[in-house]
Amino acid sequence: MRRSLALGAAAATAVVASLATVAAMSVADDDPRPDRDGVMMSYGGHGATGHGGMHGGMSSGDMSEHGMHGDMQVTDEVGYLSEMVLHHEEAVAAAEELQRSERPEMRQLGKDIVASQTAQIALMEGWLDDWYPDRGEAPTYDPMMRDLADLSGDQLDRVFLEDMVGHHMAAVMMSQQLLMQELVEHDEVAELAESIRDEQHVEIFMMQGWLREWW
Repeated sequence: MRRSLALGAAAATAVVASLATVAAMSVADDDPRPDRDGVMMSYGGHGATGHGGMHGGMSSGDMSEHGMHGDMQVTDEVGYLSEMVLHHEEAVAAAEELQRSERPEMRQLGKDIVASQTAQIALMEGWLDDWYPDRGEAPTYDPMMRDLADLSGDQLDRVFLEDMVGHHMAAVMMSQQLLMQELVEHDEVAELAESIRDEQHVEIFMMQGWLREWW
């Protein structure tokens, strides 16, 4: 039932190398960056029925400067889906604020993130209800994004880009862990994880390029 991961190793190498480049470029930026709270995510470990009664699980410590605070650990499919729903919800809320941006590129990025991730949330919530109805309490999620409500102009755009680069990096690495550790129980989840990884990988480089170009 599990889809073949024959090309996974090559994809993983490319993704990790690319993200390492992004992180290096971020650290090399001499501009002062406001501090932000780290993210701590943990799944409560409540039993889930189906597929061996798995226990959801992700944990994180300190990730890098741009939102990836520590060593995120994906332990199973239900934990991945539960965490990614909350992760996406935060991204959608932040992206909606971009309709106030003065830059058309940012407004379009916001629309793209809202459309894509809202659809993915609906998929993941449906799968959780269908496959893991007894999964227990929802994960605890601490925000990775700063509050954008009172920001405008360049400040809105820059804070969003700085934070969303790290936010996307977390999603890419979570998805890659799920795939490479062969924790997937359903082909649909593998396809979604690949889509999240590839889509957000592209957006990371686009956002990093804008940060270099505009500031």
